Amino acid sequence: MTHSREEFYRLHNGEAAKLPFSDQEYEARIKGLRAIMEMMSLDAVVLTSMHSIAYYSGFLYCSFGRPYALVVTYREVVTISAGIDAGQPWRRCYGDNITYTDWQRDNYWRAVCSVTGEVAVLGVEGDHLTMLQNDKLVAFLKPASTLDVAPAMAKLRMRKSAVEIALIREGARVADIGGYAIKEAVKAGVREIDVTMAGRDAMELEIARAFPDAEYRDTWVWFQSGLNTDGAHNPVTGRVLQRGDILSLNCFPMISGYYTALERTMFVEEVDVASLKIWQANVAAHELGISLIKPGVSCAEITAGVNAFFEERDLLQYRSFGYGHSFGVLSHYYGREAGLELREDIDTVLEAGMVISMEPMLTIPEGQAGAGGYREHDILVVGKDGAENITHYPYGPEFNVVG
Repeated sequence: MTHSREEFYRLHNGEAAKLPFSDQEYEARIKGLRAIMEMMSLDAVVLTSMHSIAYYSGFLYCSFGRPYALVVTYREVVTISAGIDAGQPWRRCYGDNITYTDWQRDNYWRAVCSVTGEVAVLGVEGDHLTMLQNDKLVAFLKPASTLDVAPAMAKLRMRKSAVEIALIREGARVADIGGYAIKEAVKAGVREIDVTMAGRDAMELEIARAFPDAEYRDTWVWFQSGLNTDGAHNPVTGRVLQRGDILSLNCFPMISGYYTALERTMFVEEVDVASLKIWQANVAAHELGISLIKPGVSCAEITAGVNAFFEERDLLQYRSFGYGHSFGVLSHYYGREAGLELREDIDTVLEAGMVISMEPMLTIPEGQAGAGGYREHDILVVGKDGAENITHYPYGPEFNVVG
């Protein structure tokens, strides 16, 4: 191979790998995207985000400062990847792949142009394309116009296919395994990081067993204690657990770009009276929220119902964020369907095939009775008549005073 001075080339090295889904699933997704293209009178779309490229091609890129793309026309589906990845993007993508070289600046855009051509009407991701890269798109592709396709694509992704839901179910099952491993690891005198590693290792071992053909990366655990429980995304520390500590269990298995989550409030060995009262109120709000998730109800309506519950108990001021969000191709470092979140400003109506969490959280400030962050999190699949809870690790004081 002598590609070092070429602008771009095709490196179809080795045999294609087994993708997360069948060709028929990717073809159905591309068909939906092309319907958006027709509706918006587009000639092609240039997708640049990790989640969109993974959703339509199965390839989850690792950027390290280099741009990637999926270009879809009415005839072609082509991922654009950097030479540092060699043949891996082609092996793990639906459709064709072009590799661009680093020796000359902007070979990436020359590779993209080889598929789109110039003076096309292009769809782009307005919530991801940077000002810098947009200027380069204009300079190299000379589009007749560009239109933002991200909102329409996100709306399609909200409704999951049967095979997506099957994969999400597996993720929820793996998260439960991580939860049980964490429960076993919790003891006064151990560090947050020690408990974290036990949960992560258990999940990764199970993913490798259940998905022998997958690629393994990005499964993680956030396990916080004491003051460190006050935020939903606080990093793990070396703090040593003590008797009576409030704990926050957070398991996040990642299977082929699909994120799932299990989150639970726990206490080490004992729970005081003030903390128990807050915990029980949050559990009751969680159960109420689960009962409100059903087709035909809007995200705002569900939010209003849980808000009213907390307000009646003078706890609403301790709520810190929305009550749930969509699941699918998403992660802590790339996107999710923001139009399917349980917040006051989201009027999306739930439909069969949507997958959403219920995760109320109360944060009581340090110095007050019951201080700490309380959160329970389950995943629900919306059906025709109701919703199915696919999280099975128990919540509440009866099971989660541990160690």
